[in-house]
Parts: sequence; C-alpha cells; structure tokens
Amino acid sequence: MTAKRNRKEKDAIDLMLDQIDFHGMTKDELAGEKGLLRQITKRFYERALEAEMDTHLGYAKNDNAGDNSGNSRNGYTEKSVILDDNSSVEIEVPRDRSSTFEPVIIPKREKRAPIFNDQIISMYSFGMSCRDIRRHLRNVYGVEVSPELISNVTESVMADVREWQTRPLEKSYPILFLDALRVNSRQDGRNISKALYVALAISWEGRKEVLGLWLSNTEGAKFWMSVLTDIKNRGTGDVLIACMDGLTGFPDAVKAVFPGTHIQHCIVHMIRSSTKFVSYKDLKEVCHDLREIYSAVNEQSGHEALEGFGKKWDSKYPMISASWERNWSDLTEFFNYPEEIRKAIYTTNAIESLNFSLRKITRNKSSFPDDDSIYKVMYLAIKNASAHWTMPIKNWGLAVNQFAILFDGRVPVFN
Repeated sequence: MTAKRNRKEKDAIDLMLDQIDFHGMTKDELAGEKGLLRQITKRFYERALEAEMDTHLGYAKNDNAGDNSGNSRNGYTEKSVILDDNSSVEIEVPRDRSSTFEPVIIPKREKRAPIFNDQIISMYSFGMSCRDIRRHLRNVYGVEVSPELISNVTESVMADVREWQTRPLEKSYPILFLDALRVNSRQDGRNISKALYVALAISWEGRKEVLGLWLSNTEGAKFWMSVLTDIKNRGTGDVLIACMDGLTGFPDAVKAVFPGTHIQHCIVHMIRSSTKFVSYKDLKEVCHDLREIYSAVNEQSGHEALEGFGKKWDSKYPMISASWERNWSDLTEFFNYPEEIRKAIYTTNAIESLNFSLRKITRNKSSFPDDDSIYKVMYLAIKNASAHWTMPIKNWGLAVNQFAILFDGRVPVFN
C-alpha cells in the first residue's frame, strides 16, 4: 500500500514537472528570490493551509454545503515564513469569520517553518539559553532571531510536559527509584534553590520509565508523600520495592501511600555521598572496593567486605565506612533477594545515567528564568536520555519469576 501510494505521488509530481520547460532556465529563475522553487514552496504551504481550512469548516471552498453553516471563509492574511535555508516566502493564510481556525502546518505566531523550530528545541533540550541559541543561529546561519520567537517555539513544549505529567501510569511497578536534585530558579528577581523530585521506575518489561517531575522549595518527606500520592492517583496501586536516600521520614511517607512496599536505602545515593570528597586518583579504586560490599553473596559477607574497606581506607577517608556502618540496617534489604533481583535493585546504571543527563544540564545553567523552563528543559533531557533505553535489564525474565514467588499475587499475569 505504501509503495503504491509513493508511486502515485511520484507520478503526480512528474506530471506537474512535465508542464515546466527547464531548458535555458537560469539559476536565479530556478532558485532565486522569485524563482520557481520559491513559488512551488509558496503554493505548497498555501494549498496545505486551504486543505486545513476545508477540514476545519467541514466543506470545500465554494461548496454550497457551507451555506448557513455558521462559519465561512473570510479572506486571507499575508504572512512571511522563514524557511530552513533562512530565506523567506510570502504566503496567504486563509481566515474564517469566527476566527477559530488554528493552522497546523505553520501555527499562528510562528514565523519559521516547523523544521527550523525542531532545531531550536533541540538546542534548548541540551540546556542552551535563549541568548546562546540566538548567538548560535547568528554565527552558524547568519540570521537574527528574536527572544520572543525562541520563547514561543519552546513554549510549545510545555503542552507536551503537561500531557506527560498527567498521563496514566501502569497499575504496578516492581522497582521505584526516588531522587531529588537541586536547581536554581529566578523568583522575584533573585535565584532560589529548589528541589526537583524525580521518580524513575523499572517496568514489568524491565525497562526504565520516568514517571514524572515535581518542583518544591525544599526536599522533605511531606512533599515526597504528595509525589507518591500523585503517582497513585494516576493509576499505580502497588510498588514492590522503593529505593531512596536516607531522608528522615522518607520510608514512612512511602508506607503511608503504598503500605506493602519494601524499602531499600538507595545504593546509588550511598556511593554518591561516599565518593563526594574522594580524590580523583583514588575514585576508581574506592568505587571498586565499595562494589565488593554491595555485591557480596549475603549480608555477612557484605559486612566483612565493609570491615576490609575500613582497614584499607579509614586512614584516608574515615567517614565512608562510618557512614555505611551507620546506615547498614537500611542498606541490606536487597540481601533478602536472589541475585537477579538484587542486581536490579543496586544496579547503578538505572538511575546514574538519568542523573548524569539531568545534572549535566544544571551544571551548564547557573539558573533557570522560571519554573516552567525547568520543567521544559528537564523533560526534553529525559526524552533525549530515554531514547537510549532500548534494552531491558539483563536477565530480567529470571527476576520476574523470582518476584512472582517472593511477592505472591502481586505480579501481573502476562499473556
């Protein structure tokens, strides 16, 4: 069907081109400011807009079906559209009497063809400010773009953010990582440090899924409860294991919303806090020795590895083993599970790759102009990161079978 349609479209284009005599046509006549290509582009957009108006009104131009319909065509508006090569073309945009027509191919208030908008959004997604984007477009494309245009283009992302933030979620998730990072937002003329809450789930297919983003002036168990309540209100009724940092009251907040959830102090957070002040030349070795602790075969072996770590590193970094000893009872939940589930819980790749993508953005920006810009940029960064999440966790099928045994009746039945 697709091949047949493509052939028909090619035949139609060839039929149109057969009517044109290209012999002796100069470059300016073909591709100049008033050349053939520019005129074809102009008519392409105008015909597409006419088709959109037909759909909007429910009848074609000059069709008697439009008599007494309550709305009709009302002339045209001239609009200059900037194309992807930075040239421009004047097009006629049809109007309706009720002013309810909203063009799709070139939306209202847009001055550039959509493909150029994609370039702006792509730069914005990597944390470039409006000033950086303007400078880049000026240096690379030789064109001046107003801050208002960039703002209008990026504002279109906010509708996607709202839809994404309110989308229905799965009925249950086997593993949920809960984390927060600090971001600066302009408020009342000054920078305010805010907490950006992130919930990353592992689905029953073994794939990563960010459930949402939430902003608050502070990080606390009370706000985490509201985050979890939002997740529950969007359809999630059960979480088997939640991994989080050692925030006071955090486990109680989780239990209040999901009473049957098992709590695991997040290994990623412990590693991050443990290596915060480690010298770069020691970092790789310290991380290797910490892995010996959380990848041990059982809790006893893990504690023996911790004691060995202390003997090796206490003279240089005494706070690390002391911190692990202090939080040991909250860190050892995963020792209660078979190897496949344990690896799924403590695997650092699950949340570290996401944290890296988000923190890279925050490092590049001293502050965001407002809260909406935080949501837009972080949402786009998550889209960029999730494009690489193509494979499930290794040996996930074995983990699901073990979940079914350990959490009897709480694992969905797959057809």
